[in-house]
Amino acid sequence: MRTIYKSLVSLLGSVVLSAAVLQPVAHAEDSEQQRAANKLSELLSQTQTISGTFSQLTLDSTGTQLQEASGQMVLQRPGLFRWHTDPPLEQLLVSNGEKVWLYDPDLLQVTVQKMDQRLTHTPALLLSGDVSQISENFTITYKEGGPVIDFILTPTAKDTLFDTLRLSFRNGVINDMQLLDAVGQRTNILFMGVKINEDIAASEFVFEAPAGVDVIEE
Repeated sequence: MRTIYKSLVSLLGSVVLSAAVLQPVAHAEDSEQQRAANKLSELLSQTQTISGTFSQLTLDSTGTQLQEASGQMVLQRPGLFRWHTDPPLEQLLVSNGEKVWLYDPDLLQVTVQKMDQRLTHTPALLLSGDVSQISENFTITYKEGGPVIDFILTPTAKDTLFDTLRLSFRNGVINDMQLLDAVGQRTNILFMGVKINEDIAASEFVFEAPAGVDVIEE
């Protein structure tokens, strides 16, 4: 899961002509962006909680497999999530909406950060975050085919962990996502056994560091 990303016209007549030609195109692009953002916001807003399992595959720019992992996820809007990756690459990512804990059992270490509202650091944060911020943080396009809708999100900020993100929904439920970074590395995440809008215990979003673990506050 890693990250992102005129000519000058000297004659007044050329400037006027360019403005006349490009302004409708800009409006059309803005309109398409708004339609895509509204469509994605609608789908995400219908989902207040998500639980299920996932499999994750990371490939380099040549298609060579770098890493494979699986785990479980529990998310609740806005900003609550528990994202557990199974051994041998075990990690636990927990958010209570204000702070995010990253626990690495192998390192006996917990890193604590304030919630990043830009929604760009983790798939869990994107899926559980404030939908009103999506269009502020990404340019969005989409295509629809039968029961499947694919969204392509490009971060507007430059300090992100991926260049583009594809979110795929099937019958209105998140199915998979793909993250592409600046060096061509791709991370594919497939969601399975997804359940939406079921009650989730508040304890899922609480983390207490085990005894003997180093806690690093950032």
